[in-house]
Amino acid sequence: MTKTRVLLSLTTEENGFQLEQAAAARRAAESLPVELQILFAGNDAITQSTQLLRAIQGDRSQRPDAIIFEPVGGTALPQVARGAQKAAIGWCVLNSVPDYLPDLRRSARAPIFSMTTDQEEIGRIQARQIAALLPRGGSVLYIQGPSEHFAAKQRTAGIQATLPENIRIAGLRANWTEQGAARSVTSWMKLTALNKLRVDLIAAQNDLMALAARKVFEGIPDATDRERWMGIPFLGVDGLVNTGQAWVKEGLLTATVVMPPSAGHALRLMLETLSRPSQVPERNGLPPESFPPFGALRPVITSPQ
Repeated sequence: MTKTRVLLSLTTEENGFQLEQAAAARRAAESLPVELQILFAGNDAITQSTQLLRAIQGDRSQRPDAIIFEPVGGTALPQVARGAQKAAIGWCVLNSVPDYLPDLRRSARAPIFSMTTDQEEIGRIQARQIAALLPRGGSVLYIQGPSEHFAAKQRTAGIQATLPENIRIAGLRANWTEQGAARSVTSWMKLTALNKLRVDLIAAQNDLMALAARKVFEGIPDATDRERWMGIPFLGVDGLVNTGQAWVKEGLLTATVVMPPSAGHALRLMLETLSRPSQVPERNGLPPESFPPFGALRPVITSPQ
């Protein structure tokens, strides 16, 4: 039997969720007639674009039948997408819903769709976690992903729309990695009088960045300041069993939002629809959930605002 060639393009190997995306795709491929190739882009949009164009424009006998990718940047590579569409290569975007999809789908000869968890709902869930932990209000340091990234924008919109008025939020930017978040938090600390600053909770848009922030505060030389920072909740997103959920159970994080890896689901859907005459739905989603459940979150005692 001839196997369908599928190229999976992911952002970086320095992110646990991206590694789990790869693992989920490999598990799905074991039961499918598929030849799966996985590439990582080193968190660089130009590298990702080059890798995908090389595959699309390469020898016809070696071209992928479909491309599934999680974009590094916010544009989701519209020119590359058009190249795939013209070559009748299936195209699936993970964890983003780019504006160009409807236009490409109108004349597509192969499936074109997105597969994502509801990113705005992730933000809403994290806001409800914060509200449960800070019922009397407080101040939150919020570590976001890159400003142009779809997931970062959607999660921020969800949290801002849902937080109660008695909770104030201040934002930092990082690049989804532990190293990037550590640099961002360290720079912020250098500009801040930590012994005078009021922060009641730290929330990050993924678990790695939340853990990075915790590690930075663990390194504060002054024991009194360090103890104060270690006593506040740290929240993340992704909720993988071996990282985010494990860190909650170990007490390193207070809560996370479970975001199911979508690459395996996308691979199955792509294989199912490549041979169909009708187009797959444009948007396909997986539901996020709080870990632990909201009822298990105990309020943090803070002084009145």
